[in-house]
Amino acid sequence: MLKPLPDYPWDQMVPYATQARQHQDGIVDLSIGSPVDVTPDVVQQALRAATDAHAYPQTVGTPALQQAIIAWYARRRGVSGLQPKNVLPTIGSKELVALMPFMLGLGEGDTIVHPRAAYPTYAIGAAIAGAASLACDDPAEWPESTRLIWLNSPGNPDGRVLSVDELRAAVARARELDAVIVSDECYAELGWDAPWDAEPIPSILDPRVIEGDRRNIVAIYSLSKQSNMAGYRAAFAAGCSGVLGRLLTVRKHAGLMLPAPLQAAMIAALEDDAHVAVQKERYRARRAVLRPALEQAGFRIDRSEAGLYLWATEGRPAWASIERLAALGILAGPGPFYGTVYPEHVRFSLTATDERIGAAAARLRSGLE
Repeated sequence: MLKPLPDYPWDQMVPYATQARQHQDGIVDLSIGSPVDVTPDVVQQALRAATDAHAYPQTVGTPALQQAIIAWYARRRGVSGLQPKNVLPTIGSKELVALMPFMLGLGEGDTIVHPRAAYPTYAIGAAIAGAASLACDDPAEWPESTRLIWLNSPGNPDGRVLSVDELRAAVARARELDAVIVSDECYAELGWDAPWDAEPIPSILDPRVIEGDRRNIVAIYSLSKQSNMAGYRAAFAAGCSGVLGRLLTVRKHAGLMLPAPLQAAMIAALEDDAHVAVQKERYRARRAVLRPALEQAGFRIDRSEAGLYLWATEGRPAWASIERLAALGILAGPGPFYGTVYPEHVRFSLTATDERIGAAAARLRSGLE
């Protein structure tokens, strides 16, 4: 039975957004990670060329899309040996996160584990299925009732990267529990601090992690951030054929299929690495402007070694920081939106134009005068 859902948390930000908009130079919105840069031409061209979509699309994805996902995992994530049965396109990653517990048949008496600092949809998915959710990063503390484990690396909101050893420990515990374990890896192309500035961020499907056994192990990925395709709702899952087969059956019955033109656009994005490198450099430059300005303004940056955000605190309640920032015309995300563990943290998104990031940095410095 569907458990009661909380009010949508971002509604609480309305008065702060109103205040920030009153700044003489306008608002700098660093609260939500919605891309602002142009979708690459190669993607737009592929979409335009595929507009004759008179037939129903395939829920499982076209063979060309399946092969593009498989090739991308081998080239970019160090994951080889995938077959078409091991990949599945989805309508963005959020719907998959929210609906996976329900699709897997979880419910009363089952526990769904997610990170302590977490994207709230993990807990919402548990509520939709009628299961319990538990915020816990220590595999040793995952209870026997655990049936689904969410990892998030790099993490949203904290940018935490899980090492191969940490992923191995999580997988080992999941196998002890006979639980499905899913790694949300949507920011994997955005590594900043050593060693992730030079080494690829590991996937849960990395052969060093799974040792050739994909059973009950799934990774999910989105093209929203790396390719500025948030409006396309283009994502996919890879891993255990048994888990993906269950999801596919439910999705076929429910009509959850990615439109054919969007599948063509995904192929173009997956086959072109150049635009991803360009976008990463944009975010790197914005981070290099915003981070020192936050530190000079009294914020300490925690984790944030990868991903699209800076996870920061000035040692006081998050809502006090949000109020201070709104007075400077800056909107950020309160840590309490991401669980109860970090009441003093604030999340800053890098998804603003160069000009707006520069404006935020200038305002933070002016706030010291």
